[in-house]
Order: sequence, then structure tokens, then C-alpha cells
Amino acid sequence: MISLTTAALQTGSRVASAYAEARAAAAPSPTAAAPQGLSAAARDFAAVMEQADATALGAMQGRNDTQALVQSIAEAQIALETAVAIRDKVVEAYQDILRMPV
Repeated sequence: MISLTTAALQTGSRVASAYAEARAAAAPSPTAAAPQGLSAAARDFAAVMEQADATALGAMQGRNDTQALVQSIAEAQIALETAVAIRDKVVEAYQDILRMPV
């Protein structure tokens, strides 16, 4: 039983490190000039996602409990849904501008 637990922790550690490496490789580069409010919103969104990632990694390694993981995932889901809604509004506004007669 102890050897299974140790093996599971070692596997979780390898999975967590592989995930961290892949996430760092896929990180977007910083953008040039963005409006102040939009930049703050993007930073907040990134912070929520970073916290969710950190909590998930901690849960895989056995450092965080399930309740913290579920709460972190719920916060990340709300942040993602908000970001998608904002993106949809921006795309809709852009399409409206394209439809305007010149």
C-alpha cells in the first residue's frame, strides 16, 4: 500500500512538472499598447488562471485539498466565461463597424 502511494505521488509529480513545462512553452507574449482598463482586466484574468493552475498542481502533488481545487476551478470558469462574453461583444462591435456604409 505504501509503495502504491509513493508511486502515485511520484507519477503526480512528473505529471505536474510536464504540465508546468508545457504551459510555460505555450505562454503568450506580452502585447504592445492596450487600453488601461483592458490591461487591468487581462492581468486580473491571468492572475485568476495562475491561481487555478497553482491550486491544480498542488492538488496533483497532494498539497491542496479538494475543496480548494473545486473553488479555484469555479473561479476560473467564471473568469473564462466573462472573458468570452467580453470577446463576443468586441467581435460584435467590430462587425457592426464593418457593416457601416462609408
